[in-house]
Amino acid sequence: MKKRVAIIGAGASGLPAIKCCLDDGFQPVCFEMTGDIGGLWNFTPEVRPGQGCVMKSTITNTSKEVTAYSDFPPPTEFPMYPHNSQMLKYFRMYADKFGLLPYINFNYEVISVKSEEEEKRWVVVSKETKSGKMATETFDYVMVCCGHYRDKFVPYLPGQDDFRGKILHSHDYRDFHGFEDKKIVVVGIGNSGADAAVELSHVASQVYLSTRDGRYIFSRISEGGMPMDMVHLTRFKRGAVSYLPRSIVEKIYLKKLNQTVNHKAYCLETESGPFAKGVLINDELPSRIACGSIVIKAGVKKLDQTNVVFEDGTIERDVDVIILATGYSFDYPFLKSSIPGLSTDRNKLYKFIFPLEPTPTICVTGLLQAAGPQPPIAEMQARLAMAVFKGEVTLPSVKAQETEVAKTRRKTKEIYRDSKGHYFTVDYMVYMDELASLFGCKPSLVKLFCTDPKLALSCLFGPCTPYQYRLHGPGSWAGAREAILHQWERTLAPLQTRPMKEKPKGSPLAFLLKLTFVLIGVYSFYTNYLQKKL
Repeated sequence: MKKRVAIIGAGASGLPAIKCCLDDGFQPVCFEMTGDIGGLWNFTPEVRPGQGCVMKSTITNTSKEVTAYSDFPPPTEFPMYPHNSQMLKYFRMYADKFGLLPYINFNYEVISVKSEEEEKRWVVVSKETKSGKMATETFDYVMVCCGHYRDKFVPYLPGQDDFRGKILHSHDYRDFHGFEDKKIVVVGIGNSGADAAVELSHVASQVYLSTRDGRYIFSRISEGGMPMDMVHLTRFKRGAVSYLPRSIVEKIYLKKLNQTVNHKAYCLETESGPFAKGVLINDELPSRIACGSIVIKAGVKKLDQTNVVFEDGTIERDVDVIILATGYSFDYPFLKSSIPGLSTDRNKLYKFIFPLEPTPTICVTGLLQAAGPQPPIAEMQARLAMAVFKGEVTLPSVKAQETEVAKTRRKTKEIYRDSKGHYFTVDYMVYMDELASLFGCKPSLVKLFCTDPKLALSCLFGPCTPYQYRLHGPGSWAGAREAILHQWERTLAPLQTRPMKEKPKGSPLAFLLKLTFVLIGVYSFYTNYLQKKL
């Protein structure tokens, strides 16, 4: 009889978890509290309690090839950076391709997850959201795949009870309609705050973007108009950077970032390094600041009836709307204490996945932040979880796990300092390699150089796309090689929207003639002028 796995959530993390269960011979039962897949990426005009949602205009911050699941390349016709509707379409295609929908119980909210200590199984209580009918089922394993964009963090602003305008969280912001000609203060300069401020700046009378310590801006587009992550997320560059002191790396990146935007002149410079607050990706923010549509302000000190007082003493009067882009507090009320070490600021899970146990039977996927794509990370976490559940991978002793967790927390705190998200932050490529090494699917470049030099060069100098983790080991995929070798073709194909004439190339003879004239000129200059002076 197949082991049963309860999967909570059918979004970007839950879908690969279902597939991994099927691949490894488990029986998945997925609980999805809404009526559709996609999670955060399933845009709805209405606000749903406990359900995160992108803005209507949201596009991905990572390119399509880097964001893809490791055995399912995105359609060639998708743009470099897909719109949220295209991401949802990708998830639907993925679910259809691998037959995932029959295993999802839609409109079922998980109420509690408790362990049966004696039988070493899990009791899951769920509620059918339409009828309110309760159900209790027993499972061998549990995978929590509902991310951390559920419960908004809403700070109290002194004087907000007297404020006559509208206050809302970015969680509840969908699009610019209803905000035309308003004076708006956006509090928080993360990705959500910057996206909302930029969009609103096109229709509002004025937008103020409030930040306590600034942020460094990264663009989606890099050299030659290519995707930033495909240019910089390479094994060669990551390897080279790893040998340099962090202070040198930060100076290199700061110099490059300031060549595009002088962060000090734009009042965006921070007291810490470019990575200490996480990565802010926004292509339009500098131009909106330059044209005055967005004004950068200090942190909010207090409110009164119609005014906002900032920490530097300045006051903006007659403010209509305040948008709190203050992030999320993370809480899984259905878990209670089922996963020790898991709370808002104390993520003490081994590899950000498992409770500190010798043979865990419950795991969490998608609960982290990375300067990279989330879907392939969640997929890799699910693949490792299956290997652990099957007994194919043995985790270190609890003491060794505790030591590594403490070391990771110290390291991330040094990098991200006072950022409240540092407990959940990882280096994308390093983290993926760590997980892949545990169950043997990390690509072997030495082996590839001996057997397939062309592919090896693509893996070393090309973008570290998820397909690399399907070349070897468990779950290897026959199409991984072709996916890697043609990833740039799929990336650039959507740009080919009109015929371009090939410029005629100069003939070798013409080049030799030019070179001859240059050499004659240099010789003439040397004999007629330099020799006389000597």
